[in-house]
Amino acid sequence: MGLTKTEIFSEQQNRIAQLAKAIGHPARVAIMQHLFKTNSCVCGDLVNEIGLAQPTISQHLKELKNLKIIKGNIEGTSVCYCIDQDTWSEVAELFQVFFGQKVNRAGDCC
Repeated sequence: MGLTKTEIFSEQQNRIAQLAKAIGHPARVAIMQHLFKTNSCVCGDLVNEIGLAQPTISQHLKELKNLKIIKGNIEGTSVCYCIDQDTWSEVAELFQVFFGQKVNRAGDCC
């Protein structure tokens, strides 16, 4: 597959695609659901909760953190993660607009 020509798409289209890709993995969905449920946690909790290896969980956390969907604070030897409320509001708004679009067609077009 070739490189995506992101420059030909709008900023909004690129952002929706980035966010969809980030939350498009079931492990990341599970991580985020756990963070919503607990409001914060440390990486070890996620390993026990999700059932994946610590390096795998760390990689998924890195992807979510790179897009600022989650944020983390160092507490001693652990990192405490939580959902970034500002970014999550942006995600919710972008997807609400995107998925709220109506199909404007008369009858069956296909």
